[in-house]
Amino acid sequence: MAKPNYNSNVISLRRDAATNSVELFSGCGGLAMGLSIAGFRHELLVEWDEHAANTVAHNRQRRAKHVRDWPYIKQDVRAVDWTQYKDKVHVVAGGPPCQPFSVGGKANGDKDARDMWPEAIRAVREIEPEFFVFENVRGLLRPAFADYVTWITAYLANPSILRKPGEEHLVHLGRLQRQANKAPYVVRILPVNAADYGAPQKRHRVLIIGVRKDRESLPELPKPTHSQDRLVWDKWISGVYWERHGLPRPSEDCIPPHEARIATKLNKHNRPPSENAWVTCRDAFVGLGEPSLRHDIPNHKFQPGARVYPGHTGSPIDEPAKALKAGVHGVPGGENMLAREDDSVRYFSIREAARLQGFDDKYQFPGSWTESMRQLGNAVPVQLASAVGTWLSKTMENRKRIQRVA
Repeated sequence: MAKPNYNSNVISLRRDAATNSVELFSGCGGLAMGLSIAGFRHELLVEWDEHAANTVAHNRQRRAKHVRDWPYIKQDVRAVDWTQYKDKVHVVAGGPPCQPFSVGGKANGDKDARDMWPEAIRAVREIEPEFFVFENVRGLLRPAFADYVTWITAYLANPSILRKPGEEHLVHLGRLQRQANKAPYVVRILPVNAADYGAPQKRHRVLIIGVRKDRESLPELPKPTHSQDRLVWDKWISGVYWERHGLPRPSEDCIPPHEARIATKLNKHNRPPSENAWVTCRDAFVGLGEPSLRHDIPNHKFQPGARVYPGHTGSPIDEPAKALKAGVHGVPGGENMLAREDDSVRYFSIREAARLQGFDDKYQFPGSWTESMRQLGNAVPVQLASAVGTWLSKTMENRKRIQRVA
């Protein structure tokens, strides 16, 4: 394969677009894909990791939907001059590296050299977008990082009050708080579970969302569209889940205890929840079949070596998967396995993991299983990104409609 050209096809700014965006820390493209599906037009996508850049370049060369026109560059975000996008881009998005705050990592927080929150804040300061959305791990909200998260949100709200060289972030926080009433942005933290937004994966994350005050107050944040309660209803009350998959309904003694408790509660209401059902592994993998050593579906090869040990038990096939993990030092670990009905386990194929993260089957991963799983474990689920993007688009449209009436 020809050497990828990361910087080709960088398109010019569309200054009349209402949904222009730029993105930092784009990885293999999960957040960018979701926002593209929601109608956003990216003006720049920046990523430092060569393997992730290879993946995007591979799909851009294949003219994959949405990806073919991405202005994606492999570059250190610290070298990007964001001022060229001021007054031309409406949304800044990104997923700053999560390892400094991840339970699965060393959790060194702001002392970790990979902490890139200052760069995310710089992008907001230089562009002055109407909105910004940043995604990170749930570990960001651990008590040990409380002061640092308070500093992040205060700095995002008032990014023009620069942190002085050598200034401790708590000293800077004091200055930010004294001028909080003059902050141009209102910022909110939204803990989310990707399964509640249609991803077949119980992936708990944190969204930090901001809106410029001169536009409007922060609207109601995105509401979940899917629920575990509805999945339990479809499985154990209506039975439509089993019918959809052409399976006999299991006996009552097969109900997992946690679902039995929910079913008892739902039976008292005698009506199904209004949300869609959580999407399960079985739902996500329809049409794939079992992976094998030789398979005609790209990225759907069998990966040997899966085994069960304490804390590493795999994902039940009739539930959303446990969160995909990138692992420590690039080695996938944790729960990247499927637990079959006969109690055996196997690793997810790359294609299965890609479906769990919302990438369609035409989006390919040219690297090894280990490297591809690392990229997927670091990605933002496309389904979650699309839900947030749809919310942003509707919010912007409502703002324009109010302005027209006024």
